[in-house]
Amino acid sequence: MLSTTHVVDIREFSYYFDAMSKRANKVPSTPLPTEAELAILQVLWSSGPQTVREVHAALTDRQTGYTTALKQMQVMTEKGLLTRSERFRSHVYTAKQPQERTQQRLLTNLLQRAFAGSAKDLVLGALSARPISAAELTEIKALIQQFEREETKP
Repeated sequence: MLSTTHVVDIREFSYYFDAMSKRANKVPSTPLPTEAELAILQVLWSSGPQTVREVHAALTDRQTGYTTALKQMQVMTEKGLLTRSERFRSHVYTAKQPQERTQQRLLTNLLQRAFAGSAKDLVLGALSARPISAAELTEIKALIQQFEREETKP
């Protein structure tokens, strides 16, 4: 009696299924805000939850129409940048992420795109981009020292 042994190479299949499961479990990240979206976020971060009318009033220097601000804020809500409360007659919008988190994401993106991941080049570029006051430089030095102390803690 002859017996036949079948050998199946499952590496290709396991790679495919592993990639598919990672793709299925991946949560889509919130896109980075555009310049116009950042202007709206700045208003919300500085003033807290606002209606479209209040945000529009704060954007007077940008020559933005009310309907443009409304549409922009609706799009930002769809993108996950804002949340909208419908508890009141006028919808009240809030920034979904804190300012520091958004700034960190923007900075990480800039660091990779413009400075090839070099934090040193980013800092040197920021310091040489415009004149810096002695007080600002002292504050930066203190922050670097604080960062170094925190990094060396066990």
